[in-house]
Amino acid sequence: MKKITFICMCGLLLGACAADTTIPDMSAENLYQKAYKLFEKTDYEGAAKYFDEVERQHPYSVWAPRSQIMMAYSFYKKNLYEDAVLALDRFIQLHPGNKNAPYAYYLKGLCYFEQISDIAREQQMTQEAKQTFSDLIARYPHSIYVSDAQSKLVLIEDQLAGKEMAVGRYYLKQKEYLPALSRFQIVVQNYSHTNQVNEAYYRMAACYLSLGLIDETRKISDKLRKMYPNTKWTRKTEALVKKYSSEVKAKR
Repeated sequence: MKKITFICMCGLLLGACAADTTIPDMSAENLYQKAYKLFEKTDYEGAAKYFDEVERQHPYSVWAPRSQIMMAYSFYKKNLYEDAVLALDRFIQLHPGNKNAPYAYYLKGLCYFEQISDIAREQQMTQEAKQTFSDLIARYPHSIYVSDAQSKLVLIEDQLAGKEMAVGRYYLKQKEYLPALSRFQIVVQNYSHTNQVNEAYYRMAACYLSLGLIDETRKISDKLRKMYPNTKWTRKTEALVKKYSSEVKAKR
């Protein structure tokens, strides 16, 4: 009997604890203010719950869109990037014309940008960041967030170019000249404004020379002389051509 009583009491206590976590019905404004106070105290998890509750209790109020954005921002501040992206995607889908839509794209881009890893790893987050910031610029060209998005795209493109270069160098070292050449061509074609392109041309010349395509090597040497005079990679490309020419003369 005592055992049964003890179990019942435990059940009541657990029920009370569960009830304590329930957010009571409140006005949209009061819920939002409560959430914002938690946010200011850096209780981002608690803030996210209250911001979410605004939409749950008052889905058609003017506070609902604001709360969705703030909930996403709370997740972002907590480094819960996946949750933040899901919340932002939902906001963008439901409120494409909202004044905070540009910020939603920008914050989504930041979520991906801050997860970018070094070039030795998979660059999925880099690609996602590039796509999101590009969407922001295309959809809202006059947004105040465009300038920072553009500066981050410069870094993103250099990162992606660096990844292609790393893979290309690996293939070149393995004497896999065609796949190496393909990687260096991607850098030249898609990332021509990065600081990787000068080396990419040199590596292409090395691939062509190894494949016996001396005319293509000479074309690259001429192009580098015009585009990047007096750089290390231009001099190295010219040295390749000279070395080849000397070897040909020596064989005659």
